[in-house]
Amino acid sequence: MSEPDGGRARIRVVVADDQELIRAGLRMVLDARPDLTVVGEAADGVEAVAVATRTRPDVVLMDVRMPRQDGIAATRELVAAGSPARVVMLTTFDVDEHVYAALRAGASAFLLKDTRPADLAEAVRVVARGDALLAPTVTRRLLDRFAGRLPGPAPTADRALAALTAREVEVLTLTARALSNAEIAARLHLSTATVKTHVSAILTKLGLRDRIQAVVLAYDTGLVRPEPPAG
Repeated sequence: MSEPDGGRARIRVVVADDQELIRAGLRMVLDARPDLTVVGEAADGVEAVAVATRTRPDVVLMDVRMPRQDGIAATRELVAAGSPARVVMLTTFDVDEHVYAALRAGASAFLLKDTRPADLAEAVRVVARGDALLAPTVTRRLLDRFAGRLPGPAPTADRALAALTAREVEVLTLTARALSNAEIAARLHLSTATVKTHVSAILTKLGLRDRIQAVVLAYDTGLVRPEPPAG
């Protein structure tokens, strides 16, 4: 965050969507907030990567489906290049195979395109702070539905778990089962602060951006298995 506004740093955002009207609407919503500013737009994934590389935003609002290069491939490219930007996927459906693929590619969250303007602005703030926007229960619903139906993770993912202590594996497992830090603390008879420390260590050791990525990895490695459909 680098643009000062009355002593505060403004959150820099790139908007990527193939529909000009949607881009204009998103820009209008975000630029109306004193702490947010749109620094670039893109009409497809190729442009999104180029604009984000050039402008170095804090957050990229990325449409899932775009021509030339979709939002998933663009997100994967940005993450691989070491971009510090957090990616929020824009989608029409809340449970979508594309959303799961996007989260696994490195997106930090997803939003429905009909999200209210105030909620959109707050979502950008949350993600810019480094917090995971997507509720763990929603993440688990996605993973239970789609895990195992897409190509598997890199073989290094399994080996990465070996870097964790037994307690960290416990915390990661409970995190993937949609427990909050407070619930994990109660289950393991720890303080909430200790759980936060473990989560931070897990993210650092596994090279992950946020706890959403940790949940995805837990499923990808088989540490947590999808639940069978009810009935």
